[in-house]
Amino acid sequence: MPARIRHLVPALLLALALAPAAKAHELGKVQVYADFLKDGTYRIDLVLDEEHLTSQDVGGPAGPTRYGEIQGLGGDLDRRFGRLFHSLVDGATVSFDGRPVRPEVELASDPGDPPGRITLRLRGPIPGGARTFTWSEAAPLGSYPLIPRNDGDESTIYKWQEGGSASEPFVLADAVVPPSRREVVATYLGLGFTHILPKGLDHILFVLGLFLLSRRLKPLLLQVTSFTIAHTVTLALSIYGVVSLPPSVVEPLIALSIVFVAVENVLTSELRPSRVILVFVFGLLHGLGFAGVLAELGLPRSELLSALISFNLGVEGGQLAVIGLAFLAVGLFRNRTWYRPAIVIPASCLIAAVGLYWSIQRIFF
Repeated sequence: MPARIRHLVPALLLALALAPAAKAHELGKVQVYADFLKDGTYRIDLVLDEEHLTSQDVGGPAGPTRYGEIQGLGGDLDRRFGRLFHSLVDGATVSFDGRPVRPEVELASDPGDPPGRITLRLRGPIPGGARTFTWSEAAPLGSYPLIPRNDGDESTIYKWQEGGSASEPFVLADAVVPPSRREVVATYLGLGFTHILPKGLDHILFVLGLFLLSRRLKPLLLQVTSFTIAHTVTLALSIYGVVSLPPSVVEPLIALSIVFVAVENVLTSELRPSRVILVFVFGLLHGLGFAGVLAELGLPRSELLSALISFNLGVEGGQLAVIGLAFLAVGLFRNRTWYRPAIVIPASCLIAAVGLYWSIQRIFF
C-alpha cells in the first residue's frame, strides 16, 4: 500500500468514528421560541423535527421531570423519544429578573404543523413586575436558535445559543409585564371597595337590610361575617372554574335576596338564629355576582390569589363603611321605642320595593 494511502486510513477511521457525534449536535436540532403575551403569561416552545433526530435520541419512557409529568405525552412518542424529552425539560431553566420559575410542561401540537414536527411547551404566568427574561438549556444540543418575542413580534432577531449556557437577558415590553404584587393589592382593594360604595347599590341595600333588624352590634357582625365567608367561597370557586351560573340567573336571585331580607324585617322584630344561615346562603349568590364583575375586570395570572384576597378585603371594607354610615345616621336611636315604626319598617318597605322592581326587571327585561 502506498505511503500516501496509508496516512489517509487513520484519518478516515477517525472521521467515521466522529460522524455520529457530529450529526447528533448539528445546528438547528431544536428551535426555541419564547413568547411573552399581553395576558401576562409566557410560552416557550422547543420545536424538533424527527428528521433531525438520531439513533442516540431514541428511547423512553420520559418519566417524571423536575417540573412534573409532561402533559399529553404517551404512546409511541413516549416510547421513541421519552428520554430526549425528559433531558430537554430537566435541562431547561426559565428565569425572570434572574429568578428561576417553575413552568408547566406539555406536548403541544398545531393542526398546521408538518408531519414529524414535535413541540414541547413550557408555560406559566410572568412574575409581577418582571422586566427581563433569561433562558438556558443544559441538554447536549450544540448550537440552537433562541427566538424571544414580545407578544408574537416577528421582527425579533434570532439569538444563537450554545447548550449549557444562559442567554443574554431579554427585555420584556411594557405591554406584557404584569403589575407587581403591591400594585395588584392596591388596585383590587380599591375595586372591591368601590364595587360596594358607591357603585353596588344592590349590595348596599342588602347590608342595610341586615343593619335595620339588628339592634345589637354582635349579631350584626355575625351576619356580616357569615355573608363575607360565603361570598368569598363562591367567588374563589367561580374564578377557579369550579362553580358557575349565568348572570341571567344570579342577578335576579340577588335582587330577590334583598326582597326577602327586607320583608323579614317588616314581619319580625326579633333576629332569629336561622337568619345567619339565610344570610350565608344569600352570600353564596352575591359571591357569584362578584365573580361576574371580576371576570369583566380581568385578573392578573401572576397574582391571582393576591387579587382575589384584596378584592374581598375591599368588599368587606365597603360593607363596614355602609354599616358605619348607617350607624352615624340612625344608630344612636336604635333603642328608642319609635325606632322600629319610624325607621325600620318604612326603610325596609322601600328596600323591598326596589328589590322587587329589580327582580322583575332582571327576569323579564
